[in-house]
Amino acid sequence: MTPVGMMSPKNILIIKLRHIGDVLLSTPVLRELRKTYPDAQLTMLVNRGTEGILAHNPDITEVLCLEKGNWNAQLKFVQMLRRRGFDCVIDLTDGDRSAVISLATGAPIRIGFNAEHRWRGLLYSQVATPRPVDQHRVDYDLCALRALGLDPKPGMPTVSVSPSEEQVVEMWLQEHGLAGEDTPRLVLFQPGARYSLKVWPPERFAQLADRLSDQFRCRILLGGDQREREVAEQVARKTRCAPVVVAGKFSLLQFASLVKRCALFVGNDGGAMHIAATVGTPVVALFGPTYPQRWGPRGELTQVIYKGLDCRACYHPTCLRGDDSCMRQITVDEVFIAASRVLEENLLVSVSESE
Repeated sequence: MTPVGMMSPKNILIIKLRHIGDVLLSTPVLRELRKTYPDAQLTMLVNRGTEGILAHNPDITEVLCLEKGNWNAQLKFVQMLRRRGFDCVIDLTDGDRSAVISLATGAPIRIGFNAEHRWRGLLYSQVATPRPVDQHRVDYDLCALRALGLDPKPGMPTVSVSPSEEQVVEMWLQEHGLAGEDTPRLVLFQPGARYSLKVWPPERFAQLADRLSDQFRCRILLGGDQREREVAEQVARKTRCAPVVVAGKFSLLQFASLVKRCALFVGNDGGAMHIAATVGTPVVALFGPTYPQRWGPRGELTQVIYKGLDCRACYHPTCLRGDDSCMRQITVDEVFIAASRVLEENLLVSVSESE
């Protein structure tokens, strides 16, 4: 198949049927498309539950959520997509379902990935081929645009927060005595994760919370979605410092506003980690079975603690390493040291600004 070349599509569908962090990491593609085709209609198709991260994004025209009901509902949804008359589909999912959807749209230009060398490669008009340097997912996704004759540069993900979402967070902070110049610095922990093998032990988050609270007089917040509230409350019960459980209390963009106000984010690999890095909050990220070279937080204020065991990317439901598992090899001491460096630097900056 030959490259598409220099085309000027007017009605583009971008597909990313993955999780929140994946959708956020794909936003540099949207920005590059908007810059190159300022008058084009840019529609993004995502899984329901991830669309919130794209609210207020200035680069897209519309966000659609994939219907996963019965076959009749899915057929009607695909027929609706076909009626939209897309002239270009860029599938960033790397999956079979999205490849079928790409073909079903009837778009003449269909670009997608086929890392597994499966049959889905036959459904695209052009298969994107990342270079060896395209390791991080942001760069990997951007390479799809080369099939359009573009030469995209590495970019940072984007999240846009509205004044109303900022106001919700401000009011909550005031109600809990966490707003104002004399209030303690906020540190947000993300003790949960989508997969249990990516979770640092709750008792270690609890020990870290007490040590940071004692050393820096900071206030600990425990984040996560509603499903992760239980692990957040488990951490809270094991502490002396009485952290505030905020898991499940905020929308995605309200969470972005909250973590932006924090002096530090400490958490497992996941969407919250990417949101924190995107809004510029210093991040200490804890990695186990995933590759930080591909999935690590983007930004200058990020640190990754990663053991790189030979079983990484295993995800076996019954890890046989026990106390020697990739996440359990991360000690409280080394996370405390990494977090302390950030908070000490933050204190120095605050002192110099007040002088």
